[in-house]
Amino acid sequence: MSFHREALGDQLALRMNNRYVERNRETFRNGLAFSTRPVILEERVHLRVERCDQHWNGALRLGFTSIPPPSFPNLPYVLGIPKFIGTQGYWACALPSSHTRPGAELCFWVTSQGAMMYKGPGGLKYRLLQGVDVKKPLWAMIDVYGQTRAVLLLRTEKKAILKKKRQRSCPVPPSPPASDGDSCMCVDKGDVCCSPQDFKDPSTHIPCTGTQSHEECVVCRSATACETLPCGHRCLCSHCVSHVTAQFGNCPLCRCPITYAS
Repeated sequence: MSFHREALGDQLALRMNNRYVERNRETFRNGLAFSTRPVILEERVHLRVERCDQHWNGALRLGFTSIPPPSFPNLPYVLGIPKFIGTQGYWACALPSSHTRPGAELCFWVTSQGAMMYKGPGGLKYRLLQGVDVKKPLWAMIDVYGQTRAVLLLRTEKKAILKKKRQRSCPVPPSPPASDGDSCMCVDKGDVCCSPQDFKDPSTHIPCTGTQSHEECVVCRSATACETLPCGHRCLCSHCVSHVTAQFGNCPLCRCPITYAS
């Protein structure tokens, strides 16, 4: 498995036989990528975070779509996963920034019951969301967003038939170790570890960062930013979030609509 060449955000570049994808460091978005083929149920997609830029907010987003990538709307200028949250045929969630440091290995998959599962650093498993339509083919979506600048597709693993061990579905040459030499780690955002409670209720289909941010509100510049918007940015205090929602209706950082699932 590799990343799809014909369904790629306009700020992304591919390398290493289309297994390595990197976003332009001058922006935090337009980094959406897809798998070249549909994944099967229980097939685990393994990724490694290669580079980060901590001066952005938010981080890697993962998901699945039943819409074939070549027919994806607005190519090649795909914006990112927040645009499709709650839209039929798309299921996605943001990861905590603390899970996406350089060298972090993680994997995600869909169960036969339609739950999107994730295993991050430390080996803990999380149910990110549920309700994925397992009756249709599903392509993996990877949004190289915010603090996450580059990821490497390591491999996928399928359940072996009549065997207890898993089988790697795409043997690849050993990958060089990840290095933070070209990452910007000047700001320490997010706690070192996260608990399952850091992810929001998966039934809402609202992405979350899972970080414990202590930054100031970008509007009043006095109170602590404690409100996480649907796009994944935690940039407003409890007082300003209602005014921004009513007057503008968009995130002040990425301009994504502030809409919540009912």
